[in-house]
Amino acid sequence: MQATERQLKVLMLEGMAGNQAAYQGFLRAVAPHLRAFLRRRMGRWPDEVEDLVQEALLAIHHQRHTYDVSAPLTSWVYAITRYKLIDWLRRHARQDAFNVPLDEEHELFAPSDMEAAEARRELDNALALLSEQQRSAIMHTKLDGWSVRETAAALSISEASVKVAVHRGLKALAGKLRNLR
Repeated sequence: MQATERQLKVLMLEGMAGNQAAYQGFLRAVAPHLRAFLRRRMGRWPDEVEDLVQEALLAIHHQRHTYDVSAPLTSWVYAITRYKLIDWLRRHARQDAFNVPLDEEHELFAPSDMEAAEARRELDNALALLSEQQRSAIMHTKLDGWSVRETAAALSISEASVKVAVHRGLKALAGKLRNLR
């Protein structure tokens, strides 16, 4: 993953400096990673993956001026892609809401859906109590399913530091949540 991060970053930086061929190479090299990232998250909608890859690439292109060269490129790229996925899911949910038969109306607000949304809000609030490194390490390894190696590369820290950040972050969360009760 570190080699991929370095390769993509070199291509992106050269592209930002005006090297069109390097920038095209960056877009071609990053697309398969985005495709895999989205396939894992869009199992129910495999036909939509390619459209979302193109949306993400377009957003990356339009937002490339916001990239902080001191930060990991893959984290920035995946953040943009994640936002595009969230936008797509919101659009999809709105469209599906218009197609729900009236006799299934009561199922729209099933307790399990509301409980899941509330649990996600509580999780987000709890993670906000942690340091950025702990929060990112936990989100990548525990929520996004990344390996410790991938997380270390994305955060530009050692694998041991990822493990420590996850361990300390979970311990801090447990303590903070106990104090809230």
